[in-house]
Amino acid sequence: MTTASKTPPGEVDYLIVLGAKVNGEEMSPSLYNRAQKALEYLQNNLDTKVILTGGQGPDEGIAEAEALRRFFEKEGLQKDRILIEDRSTSTYENLLFTKKLYGIEKAVIVSNDFHLYRSVKLAEKLKIEAYPLAAETPATKKIFMYLREYAAILKMFIFGK
Repeated sequence: MTTASKTPPGEVDYLIVLGAKVNGEEMSPSLYNRAQKALEYLQNNLDTKVILTGGQGPDEGIAEAEALRRFFEKEGLQKDRILIEDRSTSTYENLLFTKKLYGIEKAVIVSNDFHLYRSVKLAEKLKIEAYPLAAETPATKKIFMYLREYAAILKMFIFGK
């Protein structure tokens, strides 16, 4: 069974949405799909808190975590269920900073299907028990993103992050 096809358990205390590109102040299709998938889980698991991750790149108008926060607040998610990590610049930092800020030991991790294998492996290296939740990758980006991810997985095995 591939990582992206697994179903996470319900009522895990934390759900981490990994950041992705923001165009100006708008979520990219990849980030939007992650947000939608996370919202579905949160609507069915009312005690779960969400941790929104992602800093602001030089070509982004706002931090990725801020774009996500706006989405979830617009969707009516209670503010006390939303936690922010907005300094990270990579998947490894998303998870590292989240663990340091919130002491996370177990979480559902939401990312696009192509990205979940590496995300879960990095979480495990940081001693986070991780359950993957796959958001769809936009069709127009799928081939490029999978090729890029294979290179990132190779880098992870060589450098450890």
